[in-house]
Amino acid sequence: MSRVRGEFYACLTARRDVLFELTDAVLCAVGAVRSVPELTLTPEHRRGHGAMYEGLNAGRIDIGRLRNLLCGISLPRFPDGRLVLAVDVSPWLRSDAACSPDRLFCHVYGRAKSASELIPGWPYSFVAVLEPGSSSWTQILDVVRLGPEDDATALTAAQLRAVVDRLIAGGQWREGDPEIVIVADAGYDVCRLGWMLADLPIEMVGRLRSDRVMRLPKPPYAYDPKGGRPPKHGPEFRFADPGSWPRPEVTTVTSTSGYGKAEAQAWDRVHPRLTHRSSWLDHDGPLPLVEGTLVRLKVEHLPKDRAAPPIWLWSSKTGATGGDVDRIWQVFLRRFDLEHTFRLFKQTLGWTRPKLRTPQAADRWTWLLIAAHTQLRLARPLAADLRHPWERPAAPGQLTPARVRREFRNLRPKLVCPARAPKPSRPGPGRPPGSRNRRRATRYDVGKTVKRRERLPDNHVLAKPERVTRP
Repeated sequence: MSRVRGEFYACLTARRDVLFELTDAVLCAVGAVRSVPELTLTPEHRRGHGAMYEGLNAGRIDIGRLRNLLCGISLPRFPDGRLVLAVDVSPWLRSDAACSPDRLFCHVYGRAKSASELIPGWPYSFVAVLEPGSSSWTQILDVVRLGPEDDATALTAAQLRAVVDRLIAGGQWREGDPEIVIVADAGYDVCRLGWMLADLPIEMVGRLRSDRVMRLPKPPYAYDPKGGRPPKHGPEFRFADPGSWPRPEVTTVTSTSGYGKAEAQAWDRVHPRLTHRSSWLDHDGPLPLVEGTLVRLKVEHLPKDRAAPPIWLWSSKTGATGGDVDRIWQVFLRRFDLEHTFRLFKQTLGWTRPKLRTPQAADRWTWLLIAAHTQLRLARPLAADLRHPWERPAAPGQLTPARVRREFRNLRPKLVCPARAPKPSRPGPGRPPGSRNRRRATRYDVGKTVKRRERLPDNHVLAKPERVTRP
């Protein structure tokens, strides 16, 4: 813990003392963080609220060094020694910040059933390491804010490639170790991600929509006296039409504690039929065949005896066995642990509480909370259970992040605190009372700023060339 805190302090290159004390104030505050200026009233923060805002707006963090630090600490692994990563996007909603640039329309579920809204905000892409078993703990390794000019799939692929390279450089993966599994939800183009990251030692697992149509492998070549090019794809595989399903290559049945009997059916070398549209619009040359394993998971019931519709999963691994199929859907169910981390960030650590104008200040605040969450995970085996009278006692190794945070104030005096004491100073005069602000802030539009090149429709007909008469 002391070594990580000292290296985190070294990653702060400007206003390091106030940023470090602000992180400790988040960890030691009583209850959830409701107001960021109130953090300056805690004993751990020895500076005023003006210094706090100055640190968030003008401070600097060596992000590359901090990322290497996060990838170099001890990471949770599954029983076979495998690293399992999850990638997901969580928005910082800023619907009332018209003077904040780089905002996008973020998809947010509404209060009504099957309702969704598009609210302006800053979407952040997180990459975290998952733990085996039922747990709300994750280890955040990287975060990237999506801008108006970014392609979500290309940015996610570059982010995952950088994370895997840092894990290999930090000794977390060596030649001969099991492949790193990366889990994504239905909002990602998992087939394209698997193709873009095919040169890395990873296995891409993601969920597909239940109305997708994919293709089976092409049948063996048979001579056709009529000639013609042999087929490139096999027959269609319609998720909503069981009549188009061939016999599965692998079928497994597993008994679970929370879902009853889980039946998984798998088909090998199932791939989408790609066309020169959307993300493949600028692809040069023939389109590739992105083959993988398609898994249909059906459980008896969800928690509280709710109906359980089947889910479809796709893995970039081909030739999967029964053990591989069970691992695919089991690691996907662990992906929802990242949702508990997002809830902790927003409801307990106050991630979206500050009313910051610039996205750069929001990035600094996000990295401070990631460093705070990392310290909570490292303090997990050291913390005592300070539970409320109405809470059930928990085992020493099963404390939630919120319970570990209650004990952090008692652990802090035993840890290294490299922040220096504040120097006495007086606040500036500020703007004279009664004067108007003559510098109006710039207002920014919301949404994408890059227009996608249009594609010619399939039924378009070229204009006939004009007839040229020779003299």
